[in-house]
Amino acid sequence: MSRLSSGASADPLQRNNAPARFTIGRNRRGQWIVADRDGLVGGLFINEAAALHFAAAECNHNPADICRAVDGTLMEFGVSDGSGMRLH
Repeated sequence: MSRLSSGASADPLQRNNAPARFTIGRNRRGQWIVADRDGLVGGLFINEAAALHFAAAECNHNPADICRAVDGTLMEFGVSDGSGMRLH
């Protein structure tokens, strides 16, 4: 079983190529956001490691269930797109 460590970089993760359960990205304030495609869990995190740790724990450390938002994409809580997130 693959494990993601809380200190792992998001680079080895998917880049929105498959329907991963969690997307990790940043908002306008620079905070890290974890969005669940089902809108069940997620949150704001102080750093990428904390966001990765949360997402990994929620998906039983399955790296296929975590992707990173496309570079330059800003994520915000707000209007629902099915994931509870608004992407800019």
